[in-house]
Amino acid sequence: MNDVMVDVRGVHKSFGPLQVLRGVDLTVRAGEVTVILGPSGSGKSTLLRTINHLEKVDSGWISIDGELIGYRRAGNKLHELKERDVLKQRTHIGFVFQNFNLFPHLTVLDNLLEAPVSALRRPKKEAEATARRLLDRVGLADKADAYPRQLSGGQQQRVAIARALALEPKVLLFDEPTSALDPELVGEVLDVIKDLARTGTTMIVVTHEIGFAREVADTVVFMDDGTVVEQGPPAAVLDDPQRERTRAFLAKVL
Repeated sequence: MNDVMVDVRGVHKSFGPLQVLRGVDLTVRAGEVTVILGPSGSGKSTLLRTINHLEKVDSGWISIDGELIGYRRAGNKLHELKERDVLKQRTHIGFVFQNFNLFPHLTVLDNLLEAPVSALRRPKKEAEATARRLLDRVGLADKADAYPRQLSGGQQQRVAIARALALEPKVLLFDEPTSALDPELVGEVLDVIKDLARTGTTMIVVTHEIGFAREVADTVVFMDDGTVVEQGPPAAVLDDPQRERTRAFLAKVL
């Protein structure tokens, strides 16, 4: 089990009377890509947000690389960590949002420098060298001095991916990274994510892009109504689903 990077066990989450996650279990091994599919409201995005403790779980627990996220264990009890300790943990968990979430008042380069310099206390010169290398990796080396408003949606999302990578995270979480993009811009973002997959980056991707899941995922997870209905290799889940709910969903989207 020492190659398990993300371990989600028995996670429940409610917002008032609404149960959003109902005992979710999920295991992601180091270097693997897990793609989560499911209808709107199935709990996919909430699950991602519990993994980096943007949402606190009601019960269950999550660990990354063997470390409990958001809590420390004392005997049989879990005690929530202080905010500064949670923020430190989050530096190991890259998160790419569907709406980019770039700082509009900062240049592209400064967006990438903010966290490594302020949170990790890296020397600015070293952080800048890393940032420029990452911008080149996502095809935006020439946009370092531009502001987000001067970029297309696809370019902004590629900057957001580079920014997440600047912290050298153990795992990258993507919450529907192409859903806010015009259709012709989707490919350029998916190509960057595919490149990351080829280099062994551990990723959990919530998406509606079935073709991407088929091509890139090691494991496809289908969620509905706050539970994991079915999971397995892409060929098994997408081409030969065992559960009627999975078949019904795929019949609508394929």
